[in-house]
Amino acid sequence: MHTLLWILFSCFIGGLLSVTAAALVTMNTRTHLVSHLVSYAVGAMLGAVFLEILPHAFKLTNHIEATTFVVLFGILLFFVLEKLLLWRHCHGDHCEVHDVHQDNHASSNHQHTHDAGRSGSMIMVGDLFHNFVDGILIGSAFMVSTSVGIVTALAIIAHEIPQEVGNFLILLHSGYKKKEAFIFNLLASSFTVLGGLLAYFILESMMDWIPFILALAASSMIYVSIADLIPGLHKKTELRSTIFQVALIVLGVASVALTQWIVEG
Repeated sequence: MHTLLWILFSCFIGGLLSVTAAALVTMNTRTHLVSHLVSYAVGAMLGAVFLEILPHAFKLTNHIEATTFVVLFGILLFFVLEKLLLWRHCHGDHCEVHDVHQDNHASSNHQHTHDAGRSGSMIMVGDLFHNFVDGILIGSAFMVSTSVGIVTALAIIAHEIPQEVGNFLILLHSGYKKKEAFIFNLLASSFTVLGGLLAYFILESMMDWIPFILALAASSMIYVSIADLIPGLHKKTELRSTIFQVALIVLGVASVALTQWIVEG
């Protein structure tokens, strides 16, 4: 299959799959599944970073120090973006994603209070940016090799599902209807395709930049995994929950390794 077709297929199917899966989870109020998805997403992202993305980035360049600097710079960049409400929709001393999760577990005797669409508007802006960047990462990864592209796309889909669940919850909290929340999230996911197209047509003539784009992709996955997802896992301290989380993280890493073995084998 042509590289452009791989990019379009992965970006479109990935966005549709993550939004649909999140809608099914949210609209059936099965929010307890989110923690399981998060554990798997952590493993998939870290596996993609250290088994595929960074090794390929190092193979494509003689400037190892510059590549690792981009990883460090990317982590700091995403920290700043998160502070500016563009990366993970959190602000101040609390995160609306976490607050809405708590609201959903609250007693049914307490009425939801909407915020006149304020947080919903914020999340849509952040999600458009996030999906656009995801498309660029997927596109640049496929330009390295099909195996890197598939693993990167799988890792992004894995972490998009729990994020999209949070997006749905915030939109519903802001007063949007379920149908409206689904349509808005689906439209936002289309920006993944735009990002993939941009990566293909611009980066194709700038191959020397691909190792640094991959390093940026790695830094985004490291940051989201370590700074955002893992702290949420620590809220469950029971031994049984911890063992289950570790097993799912290992499963996420194993799925990346298995995909790599199948594609390259």
